[in-house]
Order: sequence, then structure tokens, then C-alpha cells
Amino acid sequence: MKRKERLKPYLDRAKKLVIKIGSAVITQEDVGLNYEVLENIVSEVVKLKQRYKLILVSSGAIACGRVKLRYYKKPLSLSEKQALASIGQATLIQAYEEIFEKYQIKVAQVLLTSEDLSHRLRYLNAKATLQTLLKWDIIPIINENDTVATEEIKFGDNDLLSALVTGAIEADFLIILSDVDALYREDPRENPLAEKITEVEKVSPEILAMAGSKPGKLGRGGMYSKLKAAQIVTSMGIPMAILPGRVPQIIERFLKGEEEIGTVFWPQEKHLSLRKFWIKYYIKPEGKIYIDEGAERALLYNGKSLLIGGVKKVEGEFSKGACVECLNLEGKPLAKGLVNFSNQDLETLMGSKERTNKEIIHRDNLVLLD
Repeated sequence: MKRKERLKPYLDRAKKLVIKIGSAVITQEDVGLNYEVLENIVSEVVKLKQRYKLILVSSGAIACGRVKLRYYKKPLSLSEKQALASIGQATLIQAYEEIFEKYQIKVAQVLLTSEDLSHRLRYLNAKATLQTLLKWDIIPIINENDTVATEEIKFGDNDLLSALVTGAIEADFLIILSDVDALYREDPRENPLAEKITEVEKVSPEILAMAGSKPGKLGRGGMYSKLKAAQIVTSMGIPMAILPGRVPQIIERFLKGEEEIGTVFWPQEKHLSLRKFWIKYYIKPEGKIYIDEGAERALLYNGKSLLIGGVKKVEGEFSKGACVECLNLEGKPLAKGLVNFSNQDLETLMGSKERTNKEIIHRDNLVLLD
């Protein structure tokens, strides 16, 4: 089946789209925002808005801040990035607001850190805010809150942020506009003859190996982060595409089915509930629990909860309800879950002569890792 025919059912039933716009697409080094490209993208978004609810995830704040201050030092410290983001974010959102105002469309700025999505209540609040903005016919423009994000609570780049937002609002499609026009078997910046891949059935280790980890010139993310984003959204049953963001009307051409544009990542069969999706991708583990072979079999093959009898070692300090990682005795990560006991209580239980078979992580709060 041709890509156009295969894509049509997903687009026909789609109601919500997330569009991620990379720094290198809308900014120019030492110049700042590329208003011509930004105008082109906004004009496309306006057309799409007639049919879909839209959320934009836009990079570019740090690049805008650099130009505003003419501060071109490299590399930048975390505090310098935060300061430049705070300066550049105003320029970025003002540009979007002014261009959308020409079409009588209102936008809203939403700044997030990974901590906002890793705490259940804050995650639900962020989701409710986005849903309300869409209900009010306002386009949310999301960026990572670089100004306050520490290394511990950073997403790392907006590719991953766009994937997590796509899952949170249960969008129907993620489109990433990039300075690289598609996935290639090798980095096209290093090998101009590299083979282009227009469709990916599954983001396997072999696919990930094609990307390397070299970042874009103006942004933090490279092709590797885009593939990790694809891995996340496709596991939720949501397709994703990488498109050349500087090409005028590229989204419209893609949606009309031009076969050679960009790369499509086909969705996998949805097998995770929203709660387990949240546990797997949004929460960072606070500790580790090492389990024996019997517990490993129970989790991986029998769909069981984790019981105290299978726990051999506990690492880290965590409270009841925290997210922990479950590893086998060889140190291989097997699962993540929300634990029913603190690390101190677990160690007490493990050392007790009357060691009861208490439930450490209920199956509903546990998700297996790939």
C-alpha cells in the first residue's frame, strides 16, 4: 500500500495535531528569528486550524536571546542559557503573537519543565489548562521553561517535550519541523549521498543507530532525540512525521500525500493505559529495587505484582508512592513502578524474621520497559 493511502485513515479521523518547530528552522545564527519562515509556518497553521485543534511546541528562545544581547560565547553555562532564554522568550512569543494577530487568532504561552509533568497533580493541571485553551479556540505555544529548569528537571530538548505533550493531550498526530528534511541511513551533513528513509514501521535499535547523537547547529536536539520522540508517541498508537520546516507549505503538501516528503513513523498497537504511559515516560525513578529470577519471571511473563519475597537489594532514598526502577541481579532495568513502601520500610521488611509476602508494587502501578 502506498504511503498516501495508508496515511489517509489517520488524517481523516484526526482532530488534534501537535507541531514541533525547531530552533534551526525559525532562527538564523547571529541574526535571530527568520520572520519569512515564521510567516510561512503560521500561514500553514492558520489553514490547518480550520480543521484541527492545534498545539505548537516551539524552540528558539535561547537563540533569540543570544542575538538580542549579541552574546555568542560557546559553550554556555546553565545559568547563561537560563538568562538568555528569559530574554529571548519574550521576543519569540511576541513574534508569534504579532503574526497570528494578523489572522485574528489568539495564542497562549505555556512554559513547562519535566517536573511539571512528573508530578501527577501538576501533570493533570497542565493537561486541563491545554484542554481549556483548545476549547477556547486559542493556540497554545509551548516551550521548555529554560529559565528555571535545572539539569535534573530538563526534558533535554523540545523533541521529547513535544512527544510527552502529544501523549498528555491524546493528540492524533505529531509533526516535527526540522532543518533536516527526513531520516537518513547516515548523517546527510557528513554524507550527501546518504539514503533517505520515507517510512519507519518501528523505531528499533537498528533505526536508532542510524541517527547518532550529533545535535543540530542551533538547537540541543539531533536526529536521535527525534527518534526517541517517535518511539514514545508511536507506542501510544499515534503516528509521527519529520518534515523539512523551512520549505513553504510543506505540511499541506505532506497531508495531501506527496510520497517523498519527510519520514513517517507508523504507530504501534496501543498497549499502555494513560496512567502507565505517564509512569513509563514522565516520571524519573528516585531509587532502584533489585529482584531475583523468580520475581523477574513473575513480572515479565506472568503479569504479577512485585512482592517482598523477590526483593534482594534496595538503592536510593525514596518515600511511599515514589517511582522506582526494578532491575534484575545483573543490573538490567526491567520495569518502573510506584512503590508502596519507603526505602527504610523496605529494608526493615527485608531484614524481618517474620518476612511476610507483602505487595511492594501493584501491577496497575507497574510498567515494563522496552
